[in-house]
Amino acid sequence: MAATVFMIVRLRSLFAVVMLSGIYSLLAAVMFVVLDAVDVAFTEAAVGAGISTVLMLGALALVKSEEKTPERTAILPLLAALVAGAALVYGTLDMPHYGDPNAPAQKHVAPTYLMESVPKTTVPNVVTSVLASYRGYDTLGETVVILTAGVGVLLLLGGRRRRRKPGKEGE
Repeated sequence: MAATVFMIVRLRSLFAVVMLSGIYSLLAAVMFVVLDAVDVAFTEAAVGAGISTVLMLGALALVKSEEKTPERTAILPLLAALVAGAALVYGTLDMPHYGDPNAPAQKHVAPTYLMESVPKTTVPNVVTSVLASYRGYDTLGETVVILTAGVGVLLLLGGRRRRRKPGKEGE
């Protein structure tokens, strides 16, 4: 994945960057499958590699195929990225250690889900029962938001162009 990111940053061909972005999303999906987060992997493959790649290819059809070479180096954006990164790292310093059983996330609702999800929902997989039963309306809402965004983008990219009828000049 790091090699893919390095190539994305170095290339000037926008088509190659779009293709490598799709490859990066597929590699991320594979990583999520290996980590047993199949639902996240499916979303990454569908949205990251599928829809995003198609939309970027559509946008690429409207622009030039090569990135314009910058006239000077951009120090201000680099400085802003470094400051934002430092702030994010500083914000994680007081977080509990990874896998800590006394972390708030492990003490709040996780025990309830683990103990009661199978008897209450009759779904043998805890992750599926949480997503489908406990968070069903939330998942439906997220799906509606993604559908609405997709329809909006399609309308923007493929909107009808008004054609003037011959003989009506002033309209």
